[in-house]
Amino acid sequence: MLHSIVDPLIHKSGAKGGSSRRRGSHASIVAAMRLEIFSDVICPWCYIGKQRFDRAVANLTSTGFNLNLEVSYRPFQLDPTAPLDSPTPVRDAYAKKFGTPERADEILNHVTSIAATDGLNFKMDIALRANTSRAHRLIALAQTTDLDHTKLKELLMNAYFCDGKDISNIDTLVNIAISFGLDSVRVSNMLNSDLGQDQLDADLLRANDLGVTAVPTYVFNDQWSVPGAQDSETFERVLIKLSQQEAK
Repeated sequence: MLHSIVDPLIHKSGAKGGSSRRRGSHASIVAAMRLEIFSDVICPWCYIGKQRFDRAVANLTSTGFNLNLEVSYRPFQLDPTAPLDSPTPVRDAYAKKFGTPERADEILNHVTSIAATDGLNFKMDIALRANTSRAHRLIALAQTTDLDHTKLKELLMNAYFCDGKDISNIDTLVNIAISFGLDSVRVSNMLNSDLGQDQLDADLLRANDLGVTAVPTYVFNDQWSVPGAQDSETFERVLIKLSQQEAK
């Protein structure tokens, strides 16, 4: 059973200075933690959350905080019924989900403005909603190599949110994989088969068993969960608190 660690930390976040005033005193801590981030490639808050979390890690590292953190992205599908080879404009998908094109525009404009504050240039007017199963299988393939799969995750999200790419299209995924450093033949063979589908199904089932119903969800050491795209300072407090706990 997962336990949320965020609520008490958010409650404390009103104190100015927050974690930044305490970082130096924790420089000797070696935090051994395993983090699984349940996320979907087409989830805007997952991309925003990634920017904020990465910034939190960079901030702590820059102050000398010894952070031993193993990060793995895990799959979640916001729309598992979406067809693989029939992408639709994201505005149409949002209008269908939320009732009207006007409501879709309101939501898309809101998330685009928030993304901009985190340095992301969302272009939701050209984004194509598509099934993400192939993208998740590609990420899983990257995790079997020595390459940093978190960078591939970012390339895929950037392709969707900023470049208007169909991230269910095999040719698109192969090109992204090549730019990441994967072998094109290996990737093409995998995507043109069912290789990795059983693992994806098992991972999605595990997310359900853990009680992950929305993304992003950050799960530390199979025990502690942090829901949503928290601000960077909250992520810093979470990392410090769990590091102290694991060091005991």
